[in-house]
Amino acid sequence: MTDLSPEEKFIIEKLEENDSKLNYKELQDLCADEFEGVRLILKKLKDKGMVDFEGMIPGFSAEITLIK
Repeated sequence: MTDLSPEEKFIIEKLEENDSKLNYKELQDLCADEFEGVRLILKKLKDKGMVDFEGMIPGFSAEITLIK
């Protein structure tokens, strides 16, 4: 995880704390006080093969899954 931004690390940590799965809305709420642009960061993490969700950019009802 050394090549991850602080925001990417934060998202990974939150997923790990929640059994590797979170609804997008819940994850966005957890990140709201820390930073903005959760969708873009999730897209980057998906491109790196670290998370999975349906589509290219997650919608409000998307399930975000950490890939181990």
